[in-house]
Amino acid sequence: MLENEVIEEFIGLNGVIINDIVNDKEYIEIHLKLEQKEHICPKCNNKVNRVQDYYSQKLRDLDVLGKRTYIILRKRRYKCKCGKAFQEDNPFLNKRQRITKRLLFTILEKLKTTHSFTSVARELNISVNTVIRAFDKLEYPKADLEEVEVLSIDEFKGNTGGEKYNCIIADPKTKQVLDILNNRKYSALSEYFKNKKRKKVKYFVSDMWRPYKDIAKTFFKQATFVVDKYHWIRQVIWAFENVRKQEQKKFYKEYRRYFKKSKSLLTKRFDFLKDEEKSQVNFMLYKSENIRIAHSLKEDFLNLLDLENRKEARKLLSEWVLYAQESGLKPFVNCSNTMIRWSDGILNSFDTPYTNGFIEGCNNKIKVLKRNAYGYKNFRRFRNRILHIFAYKKEEKIYIS
Repeated sequence: MLENEVIEEFIGLNGVIINDIVNDKEYIEIHLKLEQKEHICPKCNNKVNRVQDYYSQKLRDLDVLGKRTYIILRKRRYKCKCGKAFQEDNPFLNKRQRITKRLLFTILEKLKTTHSFTSVARELNISVNTVIRAFDKLEYPKADLEEVEVLSIDEFKGNTGGEKYNCIIADPKTKQVLDILNNRKYSALSEYFKNKKRKKVKYFVSDMWRPYKDIAKTFFKQATFVVDKYHWIRQVIWAFENVRKQEQKKFYKEYRRYFKKSKSLLTKRFDFLKDEEKSQVNFMLYKSENIRIAHSLKEDFLNLLDLENRKEARKLLSEWVLYAQESGLKPFVNCSNTMIRWSDGILNSFDTPYTNGFIEGCNNKIKVLKRNAYGYKNFRRFRNRILHIFAYKKEEKIYIS
């Protein structure tokens, strides 16, 4: 039959003898055995040719012709003169597996995307449990930081392993995700980093979460601590938004609605707006003195982005802090105090090209993964899933038999 020829071609395995092909309406069974060959006894290392007995094993394989496909393997058990009995070598099956290697590898390859276990199972016409069991054979070891020069750390909402936030560690220089931790608390981070070889780390990049700064000070004394630019800019945008919301409440309903709809124009840099948009912003600034002052503070601060050296940035930041504290606007007074506390990390960002941009991109992909799977409860599985998606070196992963 032509279909059987297609099936035999699909098998594509050297050194096998196909005994029979059962081509049912809903499934295909391929009965085969391996060509007999000499084996080495695992106990005494002598050559063995004697077959003690046979037994059959049913293996799930990739679908053929749109049908569930099984391999019925007639396996030999050899017996050595020393008394040791052992199974013959199998080129297409891992130990303790009921699926073929190529199905296993196909599952793992598809799980390098953000697709859920359920969607992969549906695509391959296998059960979700089969996909999960295959993936759980995979394990990624803890990260080796010995050659890392730039370390970036951030958190994302996890709700996995009983923690609200999980922590991601990456190397923005080589674009590699190094590890995923169960939480971002100082105690957990300290336990993780205390035995790591980390002397080559030159830059430690993070947001403005205090435990990260403490970790850098304790375990990365040789490294320059850098606050990611996006996060210190965000502090000022938040301060401006707080002032806008406070002032907006004082307006008539019509103006409140207008300010709310136009808030994106107020947060953008004024020089980047079109003429019509500038007119809208000027109208809103005319309506509130506090919003005008807050907008001026925001614009002056964003001028930092145009500077290329630490000396100029220090001068402008010092002037801005004084201006913010004299403004009398509480959100900006608080923001200026934050800038003082984090000034070293902020100014260090002008001496290095490294940011948390790469790690933020990874976090966005993790959000998609979580959304597709409706969340993860098992942290080990969640960690391995993330590291599998971002794996750049094949030797980083090992299989558990």
